Amino acid sequence: MIRHLFKLIWNKKGSHALLIVEIWASFMVLFGLATLIVINVGNYRQPLGFSYDNVWAISLKSNQDTVEVAQKLQRAMQRLQSYPEVESVSRMSSNFPFSASQMSNGYEYGKQKVSADSYVADENFAKTLDMTVTLGRWYRSADSIGKYTPIVINQKTREALFTNENPLGKIIDKRLKVVGVVDNFKAKGEFMTNKPAIFELLKADQPWHDTMLIKVKPGTDAVFEAKVVKDIAIMMNGWSVEVDYLTDSRKNQHNLVLVPVIIALIICTFLLINVALGLFGVLNLSIAKRRGEIGLRRAIGATGNGISSQFVGEIWVLATFSLLIGLLFAMQFPLLNVFDVESGIYVTAILIAVLVIYAIVTLCALFPSRQAATIQPAVALHEE
Repeated sequence: MIRHLFKLIWNKKGSHALLIVEIWASFMVLFGLATLIVINVGNYRQPLGFSYDNVWAISLKSNQDTVEVAQKLQRAMQRLQSYPEVESVSRMSSNFPFSASQMSNGYEYGKQKVSADSYVADENFAKTLDMTVTLGRWYRSADSIGKYTPIVINQKTREALFTNENPLGKIIDKRLKVVGVVDNFKAKGEFMTNKPAIFELLKADQPWHDTMLIKVKPGTDAVFEAKVVKDIAIMMNGWSVEVDYLTDSRKNQHNLVLVPVIIALIICTFLLINVALGLFGVLNLSIAKRRGEIGLRRAIGATGNGISSQFVGEIWVLATFSLLIGLLFAMQFPLLNVFDVESGIYVTAILIAVLVIYAIVTLCALFPSRQAATIQPAVALHEE
């Protein structure tokens, strides 16, 4: 039966060519969309690595002021620490969590190399973001006295540079000494891939890192924000002050990921609707042209379920031809490691796309095939 169906569709491949191309195109679009969804769902399920609730980022820009910049930043930090509404203050580089800014550098240990996101932050950074150190400790200001600059690395960096070796006390790039390890740190949000990251101690005399992270008490509102901006502006005349809530910045990062996925989902939905309508029309036309054949088969003993199963089988075979062509393209992605994505993600996306295609063609075939099953042999033969 299956061999007969394949032979039947193959003999009519010319008339079904456009439909085969449409199903193939739908499969490829579905494969791309499913890959995006699988990647983002997998990323979302991994821990963020820090807490963003009640944390604000205050960006201070000196503009034309070049006199004692580092000292002024330290005074601003002390002023922020003096507010009773503030639980913790940390000074860091401009690439604070959920910001649009990003810094990355190459690091080397022995023969191992890794490209990692680079963050420069003071000793209060982990406290402000409720980060947990899984091995060793977070650096302190006192660690700056010495030949090497103390750093904390995340687990991804540890795996890339040290594999199973204990990283504590190891020297990276001949100037950085590992004092601690954290687990995840996904600075761009839950949908970000967990990448290597390195945190370097910020020294108080460095004038170019002008972002303050403050953790405020729950319930602190915009009134306090206005007070902070006013006080800092008075204290640091000529400087610009900008406040970002990490909760709002997180939403912006989510939108950057979700909007393209939603657009792709809409396009894919319209494409699938068009293909479904085409399949529905082709089946109805095929049944109308084959009423005599259906009547004859019913007259010699074919059951309604048998007629229905044949039409569903034909559309499945048609879809299979399209999917075989699509698989030739889709399987190149895991085999060639395209975009450096795990092969398991591509395989999962392929399975999802195949199941969706078969589900759609089955739904499109059910109603016309049931109509064909109700054709009475006497009526059909009389019409012929």
